Amino acid sequence: MLKNKKAVIFDLDGSLVDSMWMWKAIDIEFLGSRNISLPQNLQKEIEGMSFSETAVYFKETFQLSESLEEIKDIWNQMAYEKYTKEVTLKKGALRLLEYCRKQGILLGIATSNSRLLAESNLKALKIFDYFTCIITSCDVKKGKPAPDVYLEAAKQMRVEPCECLVFEDIVMGILAGKNAGMQVCAVEDQYSMYQKEEKMQLADYYIEDFNELSYE
Repeated sequence: MLKNKKAVIFDLDGSLVDSMWMWKAIDIEFLGSRNISLPQNLQKEIEGMSFSETAVYFKETFQLSESLEEIKDIWNQMAYEKYTKEVTLKKGALRLLEYCRKQGILLGIATSNSRLLAESNLKALKIFDYFTCIITSCDVKKGKPAPDVYLEAAKQMRVEPCECLVFEDIVMGILAGKNAGMQVCAVEDQYSMYQKEEKMQLADYYIEDFNELSYE
């Protein structure tokens, strides 16, 4: 899987770290405080959107009075403590990071999350310095499934897309990596199990966790 690869790019939530469990709770709390019930199709509707695109969706769909920046600030405040104290690495992920660093394979992050939460989480996990670049979908024109965030990561690491391997947990992210001309390994996550068959069809590889990877 890593043969002839000069860079590995990770999606953050659900791929590198186990964090998807908290976002449904935040959505319920956020909307509930405004007397709005959680739509059943919400996660499907916002899948792949950048932090900013999601804020636009919420403001327009639920007719919120807050500004886009206020909505994002509220989400950052609601999630910050969990990202610094409760969100953990996926099984076997640290071994992969250490292997790549020893082999001179560059590491990048391409996330739909906010920069504050992404960087705070990586620092709390003591892996921030492993990464050459951290790109959020707010840094580019379009969120996933557009390839923008992955192409920007490759550009900043000065590697060709074909020299990159992507780890992703959702269909929109897998499509973003493939649309960027990169190989993609789908990562199993409890909160995208309903997409398992589609993920396996779209991705070049599929793993239940990083311990499955061979380094010989």
